[in-house]
Formats: sequence, structure tokens, C-alpha cells
Amino acid sequence: MVLPEVEAPPRLALAHLPTPLENWPAGGGPASGFPANVRLRVKRDDLTGSVLSGNKIRKLEFILADARAKGADTVITCGGLQSNHCRATALAAAGVGLRSVLFLRGQPEPVADGNVLLDLLAGARLVHITREQYSQERNQLMAAEAARLEREEGARPYVLPEGGSNALGAWGYIEAVRELHGQLGHAPDVLVCATGSGGTQAGLILGCKLYSPSTQVIGVNVCDDEAYFKRVIGTILADWQARWGSLGLSEADVHMADGWVGRGYALNTPEELAVLVETARNSGLVLDPVYTLKGFLGLRGEAARHRFKAGAHVIFFHTGGVFGLFPKREELAPLL
Repeated sequence: MVLPEVEAPPRLALAHLPTPLENWPAGGGPASGFPANVRLRVKRDDLTGSVLSGNKIRKLEFILADARAKGADTVITCGGLQSNHCRATALAAAGVGLRSVLFLRGQPEPVADGNVLLDLLAGARLVHITREQYSQERNQLMAAEAARLEREEGARPYVLPEGGSNALGAWGYIEAVRELHGQLGHAPDVLVCATGSGGTQAGLILGCKLYSPSTQVIGVNVCDDEAYFKRVIGTILADWQARWGSLGLSEADVHMADGWVGRGYALNTPEELAVLVETARNSGLVLDPVYTLKGFLGLRGEAARHRFKAGAHVIFFHTGGVFGLFPKREELAPLL
């Protein structure tokens, strides 16, 4: 098929780009825990900034540009208590003169830590809701808050979805694939990322279709299961194609490495955390306990099961999340 010429929507320059692409391990040779014939590189999207580090800021470049173009003065979004997306939204919004309201799943802790501390430093207003409210009502609650702000304060609110994961946000990782292709000069065999809300993986799938069609994208889900993410990512792909033109993509193009969720979202076993510590000590690469640790475990496990062809060139997207380490200090202490 002949792919359409697609012009990217307006964006803000918020991330430090391009992010480095590094051999892993840095000294060369086979990576520990991987078959010797798998060539692994790490795309360091944990280096998109300091407090704006991680994958969320690539999406926010497009989403906040849209918010400003529509005259918004307040952004509203949601996530878990230690949400990287909420932290990045609050800080990026403050940087471009917008207020933020964050709906966080879970009750406030006695002392603000990790991403929550940064949320508060950015001046965000935090609204804590229960897990049940989050799973069943978060979109309605954000819409109601937007209506209240408009009615009572004359505000101009703009609502962002969980993780910035929508068709517009997917542009962040379409452009990341273009960036990667420029760094490599050729198409890698496989891209692997941790998947939590689906937008990063959706963008990678779209980007590969446009710029690197021989590359397969595999997401390691950190919550829910493969069927759930096929639906969620399939919906983002459909919405994007409805706005910017069909690329012939569907749920069938969503590939997952299921089975690495472990105890559940943001929960870790001591064995998982031992891999985090081992990786940092052996390579200097610091993973986060919620996303990239499980993504890395999935990547390593799938490689050991020979999911990748002999000699495969695999890129692992390190999507950040380092601030999630600090609330895990008690769990990590016995391993240090």
C-alpha cells in the first residue's frame, strides 16, 4: 500500500532530544541473561530531561501545544499515586504558564515522596480518589471538575487522558521512531517498551508503519493483560487513523509479551528488585520499579524463550520513572 504523507501537528519543545542510543552492556559483549546472538541497545528516554525525564514529556509536547492553542489555563489529568504522567504534566504545565489539577488513585501519604513531592512543588492541586472511583469514574470526575472550574472560576480547563495516551499523544512516539531511524540509518528488528496506558506503544506502532515498516513493536504490559491492551491500543490506532489517514493498522498489529506483571501494578517481589539492583551495579543503568524493571524482565525472559530471531537487533526503550524508586526505599534496603 502507498502510505499517506502525514504532517505532524504543532508541538512545544519541552524534551531534550534526541535521546542517546546506547549499546547494552556499554562495554560490548553478550548481555547478562540474554542469548549471545541478540544485539541489544537501549534508547535512553529516561534522559529527556531532569524532572521531566521519561516518555510522558514526548506526548505532552503535542498535547500541551493543543491545550495552549485552545486557550486553556488549567489542565486536568489522572494517574496512580506515584504517576510519572501526572508529575510530568504538573511540571510541564507550570513551565508554560498553566495550572494543573491531578486526580490520584490512592490516599495521601503522611509525608510527600517521589513524584507526589514534585507534583506539590509544581503547585498542582491534588484530588485523591479511591481505586474503585479511579477504575469506574475517573473520566466523569475529571469532566465534572472541568465543568465546575469553568462555571465557578471562569477557568478554561483542558482534560488529558491517563498517561497522555490518546491519538494526539501518540505523535510523541511516532516522532521518536523517526528520531531513532535517523540515529541508526536502518531499521532494527524489534522495539520493546513497558506498557502501562498504551500510548507509547501505539505511537511506536504508528511510527514503525511510517518510517520502519520491517520493525516489530512488542509491549511488556505492567498491568492487566494482552486482551485488554489489544483493545486499548487498538482504539488509539483507530482514532489516530480517523484523524490523520488510514495506515491499515488494527488490533492485530498490537503484540504483547504478557505474563510479567508479577504481583500487580507497582508491586514487586524481592527477586524483581534484586534484578533492578544487579542491573544498576553491573551496568549503571537504573530501572524504575513500576515500568522499566518489568519491561526489562519481560525483554530478558522473551529473549531466553527465543522469541527473537538469531542475530536480532533489539532496541529497549527506557521510559524513565526514576522518582518511583524513592517510595520503595524500605523494600530495597535489604538488597543494598
